[in-house]
Parts: sequence; C-alpha cells; structure tokens
Amino acid sequence: MSSNYKKLLKNLLESADIKINGNNPWDIQVKDERFYKRAITEVELGFGEAYMDGWWESEKIDELIFRILRSDLVSKVNHNFKVALQLAGFWLINMQARRRAFQIGKAHYDLGNNLFQNMLDKRMTYSCAYWKDAETLDEAQENKLELICKKLYLQPGMKVLDIGCGWGAFGKYAAEKYGVKVVGITVSKEQIKLGKQLCKDLPVEFRLMDYRDLNEKFDRIVSIGMIEHVGYKNYKQYFNVADRCLTDDGIFLLHTIGHEKSVKSTDAWTHKYIFPNGMHPSIKQLGEAIEGLFLIEDLQNIGADYDKTLMAWYKNFSNNWNKIKKDYDERFFRMWKYFLLSSAGSFRARHNQVWQIVLTKKGLLGGYKTFR
Repeated sequence: MSSNYKKLLKNLLESADIKINGNNPWDIQVKDERFYKRAITEVELGFGEAYMDGWWESEKIDELIFRILRSDLVSKVNHNFKVALQLAGFWLINMQARRRAFQIGKAHYDLGNNLFQNMLDKRMTYSCAYWKDAETLDEAQENKLELICKKLYLQPGMKVLDIGCGWGAFGKYAAEKYGVKVVGITVSKEQIKLGKQLCKDLPVEFRLMDYRDLNEKFDRIVSIGMIEHVGYKNYKQYFNVADRCLTDDGIFLLHTIGHEKSVKSTDAWTHKYIFPNGMHPSIKQLGEAIEGLFLIEDLQNIGADYDKTLMAWYKNFSNNWNKIKKDYDERFFRMWKYFLLSSAGSFRARHNQVWQIVLTKKGLLGGYKTFR
C-alpha cells in the first residue's frame, strides 16, 4: 500500500518539476517513508506536519511550494474524510464569533514580542511591505505606511481609528509624520504592552477590544491585515461597524490579503498551527459586504511584494534564532520556517494577493486622486 502512495506522490510532484530525492534545491529529500501516505491522505495538514516532524527536507521550501501551487497540485488530491470533517466546521459554525475573538491573540500574536522584534522591521510592521524604490525591509515598510497615509488624505488634528493596530506601527508613523490622533484596537495583550512603549509620548491610544464593540466617530479608518481574522459570516457586520464609526466625509482604507476565489476556511495546517479561525476574503465576498455602505474609490494589488517581505522576515528570523531559541523548541523553528517560506512561495505563485481598497460613504466630490 505504501508503495502506491509513493508512486502517486512521485507522479504528482514530477508534473510540477519536483523530484523525490532529486538534485534541484526545491526537490524533496525524504527522511521517513511514512511521509508519502501522510502527504496524500492529509494533504496540506499532513505535508506541513511531516516537515515539522523531520520526515522530509528541502533546500528551498519557498520554491517547492511555488511549484506545487503554480501547478495546482493540491486540487488534484482529494481531502480524506478526517480533513473534510474538520473543514466542515468552518461552514456550519461562525468560527470568528464574538466569543472566539481573542483566540487569535493568544494563539499567534502573544507568542512573544521577542520573536517578532527579531523578525520584523524596526517599526514592527506585520503586513506586506511596499518595495517600490526600496532596498531594505525598513525602507519598504515605511514606503507602505507613507502610501497609506497619502491615500487617507491625512491632515493634522484628525482622529484616526486603526482596526487591528498590532504594535502601533501605523499609529506611530501617522502621529509623527502627519500630526493625527490615533486609536488602535487589538485582541493581543502582548501587542498593547510593547505598543505603549513604542508610542510613548505620542497621541496614540491602545485598546484591548473586539471591533464589534466600537461606537464612536472618526475622520479616518484604517485596517491593515486584520479582516483576515473576521470570517465570511461577519464581513457585513465588520463594514457596518466601519460605517457607524466613520464620519460622512471620511475615508476608510482596507489593506488585506485576498483570495482569487471565494472560500469559507483556510487550509487545515494554517488553521491548526498559525492563524486559528483565519481566512482570506475574495473580491466577491468583500463587494457583497460593502454594497449599500461604501463606494470603492481605489483598489491596488501589491501582492507580489509579499514574497520579498516574507523572505526578508525569514532571513531575520533565521539569523536571529540563537537570540530567541531559549524560549522555543526545534519543532517551533521548523513550524515557523515552513510558515514563512511556504507563504512566500504562495505569493510568488500569485496564489494569494494583497489589496489596498480605499472606501468612502458617498464618493469624494470632484473624484479621488490616488497614489502609487
């Protein structure tokens, strides 16, 4: 039976120019024969867990995943009953309901500020950078923050809401460069603790709260990499909250990872180990939720830039591992390495996108001037 799994996987991979125990840097070096059955029967979950367990290696995981996704191999392997049953939970249950709102904070963003400080740029910006005319990660992330500020038409004295503020990278930049006041909300206690230190003496307020509890007016709203945790069942409510909190002449900028087709869950490995209850919205899903509330003034896709961002994060993480490994184990290192490099391969294959969408309630008179 095991030989059948091996033959099936070998044939699938070879259609994407990937060889078992081959000489290319993206080829798979199998260390445990149980890998074949696990990869075929459990698909993404089994493939990722087998790497965490040391059952296979690849010199360039990013290139391996790029080839797998570009060749659409995953769709050629049917999910087994166990995985299908797990994913069915996303369809039957509101995985991002209010009672679950703080799960992602504890599971991911509270993993340790030391981890993220040794991986991210100096401003602690945990989202896709903008690499136009940038040579370093720090430059690319400041490019992104400046681009967002320009698209929001920020003016001194404005009150800005940051939904999913992280460690306050946007708030700090906007307060320093544009003289605005920022209220940032997050579900991570660790982010607030460090964010308050980073934004000391600036008009940047942090709140530990669920977005559904917001009920006050702001001149501008920004949400960078947060709606990926909202879930398709809650998109309408999310935009209703934004509508409730934005002044009639305000501007709302949504920055999100996007999926090319509508889905109702993330893959099983990512759900289990990285982003519990997360999912990437499609244009259709966002459009249906926005309808009747907002007008789309501008949409820019910077998804190709996430490949370079993730590779920069992996370089920092790998180079600084010795500084933080006392707080983690080797299996965590392999998990995080797989997360960063497989994500880079996904964006390289254009499997995922990153959209910046500028929204207004009634449309700006005279039209909206965009920035790139």
